[in-house]
Amino acid sequence: MLIPLLMGRPLYVTPTPVLPCARSIPSWDNVRMRATIHMVFSALIAFSLAPTSLFAQAPAQRQQPEFIKQGQQLMREGKLEEALAHYRQTLQSSPDSLPANVAAGNVLDLLGRGDEARKYFQKAVDVADTPEHKASANRAIAMSYAFEANCKKAAEYEQKVLDYYAVAKDFFQQGEIADEAARVCIDSGDLDTAARWYQLGHDSGLKEPDIKPARVDLWNFRWEHAQARIAARRGNLAAAQEHVVAAKAILDKGSNPEQALFFPYLRGYVAFYAQDYKTAQEELLKANQNDPFIQCLLGQTYEKLGEKEKAIESYRKAAAATAHNPPAAHAVPFAKKKLASLAG
Repeated sequence: MLIPLLMGRPLYVTPTPVLPCARSIPSWDNVRMRATIHMVFSALIAFSLAPTSLFAQAPAQRQQPEFIKQGQQLMREGKLEEALAHYRQTLQSSPDSLPANVAAGNVLDLLGRGDEARKYFQKAVDVADTPEHKASANRAIAMSYAFEANCKKAAEYEQKVLDYYAVAKDFFQQGEIADEAARVCIDSGDLDTAARWYQLGHDSGLKEPDIKPARVDLWNFRWEHAQARIAARRGNLAAAQEHVVAAKAILDKGSNPEQALFFPYLRGYVAFYAQDYKTAQEELLKANQNDPFIQCLLGQTYEKLGEKEKAIESYRKAAAATAHNPPAAHAVPFAKKKLASLAG
């Protein structure tokens, strides 16, 4: 979720696909075609968002079409322009392909071309064949605005996704989406809006019918985690530490052991804003080293410690992220700006 999505491998919506080549499908085969599209689009969204959240659950693996696999490989190699050309080639023959439109938009956001990206995402919204797929495409638009640190517009589109899950009475996903919007806003510096969305995420998640104690602990842990970060950003270090202690107490119950990785991230985050850069470094090095947000925060920490080369190394890793989620949305443009300034 959230994230951070905050956090637990959360909110990930099911999407839609396109056939590898443009060939007409007889009307009797429409059901099979829709099933294939659903599977492929779902796989693409899962790839784009993971590892987005702060506390998300790992999405199930789904088979992806060859053109998506090839495009993702190009992205991993840092060949974003080639990946974009690859997806556009598919769109020439299949202009209504949801996966191809979403994939092209994802690449454009990574390239810093948000206006162009949102044209592809809007196309995905327009051709979506189910409310779920429309919600997934709207979620992609929200993330596109996140790449521009536009909390207001990101929240506007996350609300559309939240509305879909409200109709579906899926309280867990409502919480995930709200936390995702909150993550975008805290990273954009809009702390008041972030606090409101985190509160909504916590309260929505707890409305799940017959909720298990472990799930209650998960939402409470996320809420304490969020409040600690917001307090640290506001300079209220005493309150931040109180929430850190509360988060640790929930974690120590042992009901959500997979959340342990997010605790050093929290301690490092709070230490950074307390200007305790040595502690921040020590804690952040215990966190997920593949998270581009962590890489950025480490880069900032190294800068404060006067270790320019290590800072540059961290920023380079962050700038190479290829996900389309809150951590990457903050880290990629931020790291690129840092690298440009440090090169001068």
